Formats: sequence, structure tokens, C-alpha cells
Amino acid sequence: GPSVARGVFEESEAVVSTQSTGIMWDIGGQDSLRQSWSTYYSNTNFVFLVIDSSDTERLTIAKDELYKMLKHEDLKKSSLLIYANKQDIKDCMSSTQISQTLNLKSIKDHPYHIQPCCALSGEGLQQGLEWVTSQIRGGR
Repeated sequence: GPSVARGVFEESEAVVSTQSTGIMWDIGGQDSLRQSWSTYYSNTNFVFLVIDSSDTERLTIAKDELYKMLKHEDLKKSSLLIYANKQDIKDCMSSTQISQTLNLKSIKDHPYHIQPCCALSGEGLQQGLEWVTSQIRGGR
């Protein structure tokens, strides 16, 4: 249920869900934290990536980290949900622009979904989780 997303948008640098079915991070974390992420990868069916839609510079870091993650042995069967957060901010990138910058079309072996959202209002969060639910029901 929705508890899977509990804490996605806390201000901490790295947020890891307590469930073995998914991991989620805000890629704003420091390198030292990112290096330890792989210890959480086993039994992960879903990766939740939160993108700050107003921060174009950080998107290139996110892209590098994303492709490193998806190559990892333990994440071979995982699906990817990207939350394009802060859609309420003026001049932010659209989910389409983010999708193009991240080159999501090149991801062939992981089901993925990009969901525009605003964590402050909660808009879009439920739709993202509904996609996850449909993936689980579909036997992912």
C-alpha cells in the first residue's frame, strides 16, 4: 500500500524504504552516501528515483547514477519509478524534458515510468504508486 512511499520526500540526503520490495533515493546525496547504496540492492523489485525538476545541473549526476544502478547485478529485475518532483516551481523542466535528458528510451530491460509530482501538495504521488501496483499485479 501507500506505506511504501513513506518518507520518500524527507529532507535527508538518502532515504531508504524499510520494505525489501523497493528502494528510493533523492540523488542529491553526497558521493560517500551514494557509494554505500549498493548494500541495499538485494531483493529490490522497484527503484524510486526522485528528481528535482528545477535543478538542471544535478540531472546529469542523476543520469550517471541511474545507469550505474541499473547495471548492478542485484537490480536486473527491478522496475523504475521516477518522480519528477517540484513541478510547481516556475520554469522547472517538464517530465518530457527530464525523460529526454535521462535518455529513458534507451532503457530496454527495465519497465519504467516517469511521474510528474509535487511532494508539497502530494499531487502525482498516488499515480506513481498506482503504476507500481499495476507492475506488481502484472507479475513483475
